[in-house]
Amino acid sequence: MKEGMRAFFRFLLLKPILWLVNRYSSAPDKARVFAALSKLKKIMETDPGKKGFVIPFNSPGHQFIIFSDQHKGRKNGADDFLPAEKNYLAALRYYNEANFHLISLGDSEELWENTLAQVMKHNEPSFEMEKRFVARSAFTKIVGNHDLDWEIDPLAPTLLKKIYGTAMPIFQAVLLQTRLGKKDLRIFCTHGHQGDLQSDGNWFSKFFVTKIWAPLQAFLRINPNTPAFDQSLKTEHNRVMYEWALSQNGLILVTGHTHQPVFESLTHFERLQREHRQALYEHNPQWAEALENEMKWRSADQTSITEDYLNIRPVYFNTGCCCFSDGRITGIEIADGFVRLIKWETVDGVVTRFVLQEASLEDLAERL
Repeated sequence: MKEGMRAFFRFLLLKPILWLVNRYSSAPDKARVFAALSKLKKIMETDPGKKGFVIPFNSPGHQFIIFSDQHKGRKNGADDFLPAEKNYLAALRYYNEANFHLISLGDSEELWENTLAQVMKHNEPSFEMEKRFVARSAFTKIVGNHDLDWEIDPLAPTLLKKIYGTAMPIFQAVLLQTRLGKKDLRIFCTHGHQGDLQSDGNWFSKFFVTKIWAPLQAFLRINPNTPAFDQSLKTEHNRVMYEWALSQNGLILVTGHTHQPVFESLTHFERLQREHRQALYEHNPQWAEALENEMKWRSADQTSITEDYLNIRPVYFNTGCCCFSDGRITGIEIADGFVRLIKWETVDGVVTRFVLQEASLEDLAERL
């Protein structure tokens, strides 16, 4: 009876709910985003430790894995992390054994819909795995808009210490810095919600998420965190992030927030489009056909592309997320002199790592 009611109300309310979410989602305001990111970067450079800090690293040598948007919940119907937990734990085990530094880039916990106590109670396995990085002084925790409580709740420092066994500072960004030949390369890592009108306090958004959407999501089992509902908004967000990074000197921007992986300023769909043009130019019908088939498959996830995508520079990257509904997780690796977009998913019962894209850090530094 309950499942029948759930199915009925889901059918009845799905489209209106998604329309409301899209209707009251604010597109990123370029001036606000530029001002917010520039201010944060300046604070980090002039007052390190207040909002973030700089990590100098050698390449090759030091290794980083950047994950974001786990949205850990309380193991109910609204928990977007639940399908991905197995892959996330396997990935962290791999990276810890390989001595990577873990950067959790925000929205790690879903605190719009859950209390801190609920999230702590139901996510002991992932917290214990993250704790292994803490023990090596190899864990940096960045705040996002969905886990802002870690920064503003007066009890957060006590709870974080309870989770990780030591004081755990919370930052808004981290700046990775290395020298490649005669060029300096800086990698600015932040969640990516800075300057976003909705994330910065749109009153309807806050009311809708906390008072209406959370119980509806739990009952109707609707997942708003998949990157399929408003591709045009995500494309606009990517464009603004790209333009800010382009305005900096010798800097790469890495964010999360949109749940949409971006590598060298291109989404995977845009990269397929560009490679398809190259295949046609080279008169390579087999390559072109393979790309056409993949684009047909990918078009279910994304169809919109950034203007002038053929000529953009490799200054912007996005981790994707760790809460895809099919359990996949994506992230950004920096290791062995390369930056890589990676995916972890379960294939025939085995959690497997895939490299989706990679580029030499030295090459990137030359192309900035």
